[in-house]
Amino acid sequence: MLTFPPHDEVYFAITVRAESGRVNAGLVRLHDDVVAKNAALKAAGKTEGSINNNVKFFLTEQGELYFDNEFMDSLAGAVLDPDRRAKVDSIEFAIWPPAVSAKRSLLAREFVGYLGRLVGRDKVHERKIWTAETAVGPLMQRMPTALDPAEIRKGIAALGGIYADAAIDRFHAGLNHLSHKHFVILSGLSGTGKTLLALQYARTVHGLTAMDVADPLLFVCPVRPEWTDPSGLTGYEDRLSDRYIVPPFLEALLVATANPASPVFVVLDEMNLARVEYYFSDVLSAIESRHELQLHSSGVPMEGSTGGDVPADLRVPTNLFLIGTINVDETTSTLSDKVLDRAVVIDMSEVDFATFFAGLAARSPELGSSIATCESILAALNTLLVPHGLGFGYRLAEEFVRYHAFATGVLKRGSDEVVDDQLVQKALVRLRGSDAQRDMLVNLAKTVADQPRALALVERLQRDLEEFGAFQNSR
Repeated sequence: MLTFPPHDEVYFAITVRAESGRVNAGLVRLHDDVVAKNAALKAAGKTEGSINNNVKFFLTEQGELYFDNEFMDSLAGAVLDPDRRAKVDSIEFAIWPPAVSAKRSLLAREFVGYLGRLVGRDKVHERKIWTAETAVGPLMQRMPTALDPAEIRKGIAALGGIYADAAIDRFHAGLNHLSHKHFVILSGLSGTGKTLLALQYARTVHGLTAMDVADPLLFVCPVRPEWTDPSGLTGYEDRLSDRYIVPPFLEALLVATANPASPVFVVLDEMNLARVEYYFSDVLSAIESRHELQLHSSGVPMEGSTGGDVPADLRVPTNLFLIGTINVDETTSTLSDKVLDRAVVIDMSEVDFATFFAGLAARSPELGSSIATCESILAALNTLLVPHGLGFGYRLAEEFVRYHAFATGVLKRGSDEVVDDQLVQKALVRLRGSDAQRDMLVNLAKTVADQPRALALVERLQRDLEEFGAFQNSR
């Protein structure tokens, strides 16, 4: 067993089977050599130079186990005795603690990798002999390409996902068509389930069947609008504490590096709230060039804020899956060609309200009456708004229905009145446009003719259009 600070212990066993006879015969010979040498020294009246029966073992670059009492002589360049070596058949190891964490020392995994370079990676096997809530189980040690696409669709649906099969297939292909780079950007209307699809896909690949179960290989990184450099992703050196601050993205890199057999997913949520090429360029360059990502200039690993060590540079591992989500509106930045060329961009604007409301009714039967009341008006409005980029997604639709159920049930307000309120407060708040949306306003006025507040809103926007040549609600 070897200990690697701060927390890791590597237990390993070297197995020799085919040439076990050479080991047995060699050990007998070593014992006889020790006895003979010590007897000769004693007969000569000397004690200096005597050796004990502790046999030293080490691995050679040829993948052999070499054993000798005079270990230092062997290191000094002595010719290795062929009778004191045997081919290694396998090395089995286990790491404690079993939990996935950025606290894990990368030295432990580097040691295991070193064993693999000596004896062959195919001969080194990890054994999962401890369990923990955040341990990596067998299902988490399979890449997405190992799963049947039908199994992925079924798993996402079981987690509550409502997407066209084609959308899931495009997402799956975009993430996995290259072996060294996995980067997809989900674009579209707000509330259409972009982030949810990423989370459901990752959990399905990891074999999880519930959204509230901890997934140690899934990281969500909300992008901040003030990011102008990579520190929000890759961290920075804190001079006051003399530690390296580890944000979720860097934690994901460390976990992916420490668990190369498992897919690690990172969701960059609303990634275009800041200029993507400002904060993400270093990561993109490291992925494309396959060079190390420079973290700090210290000659030795620094203590990280999560408890583990942070090396000076780190290669972006090929088991890291990047998923970005973007909304396109006046609060976001456009994506540069540099970013678009390096990602697969999938539009998620298409919604299926019929399927969504059917699923909502199955999950929450108490909403049945409100769904029946609201579904038709929401579908009609969305049909008018989508061609102009003003449509809405599942989030708005569900909150619309839940508001209706609460107001009619708890507050005892009339159903038509509540629908009218929500049209003004929720469904039509983002209306804006110019003369190109004139016909849209005319059709909206016809659709909401029976809702006085909503009709008054649309008519006000029509007057703004006539007077100013443009209109915008909630200004």
